[in-house]
Amino acid sequence: MNCHTGSEPWNHAAALFVRMNVFVQERHIAIEDEFDDNDTPDMVYAVCYADNETPVATGRFQVIDATTMRPGRIATLKAYRGQHLGAQIIAALEEVGRNEEFETSLIHSELTAQKFYEKQGYHFVSDVYEEDGVPCVNVEKTL
Repeated sequence: MNCHTGSEPWNHAAALFVRMNVFVQERHIAIEDEFDDNDTPDMVYAVCYADNETPVATGRFQVIDATTMRPGRIATLKAYRGQHLGAQIIAALEEVGRNEEFETSLIHSELTAQKFYEKQGYHFVSDVYEEDGVPCVNVEKTL
């Protein structure tokens, strides 16, 4: 498995492919909710590729403010789940944050992902709210 972090057009397309499959087709998130104004050509995505060419997991890097970054839209194709690719994606995005001297990583987490994010060192910092029809909480980690 090869993972790449960057904003190249081919990596951008690979990230959107994974998100279309996981969030829109599998999870039935409305396409206009999944693909938003943050998916700009210069957005940085981490993508893991099977066989160096098939995109199977992704996440995007967002800047919240001068000290806070947000890994978001973390997704893994169903056939590749259980291989810790989500953890690799988050680690890659956190590395970008550290390199750019961010202090905090903040994630909008679905409630069903609580244990996953705790294993990555995150703790809950908000009440439950709804995002795209899904119960979520904010989780945070010091980088």
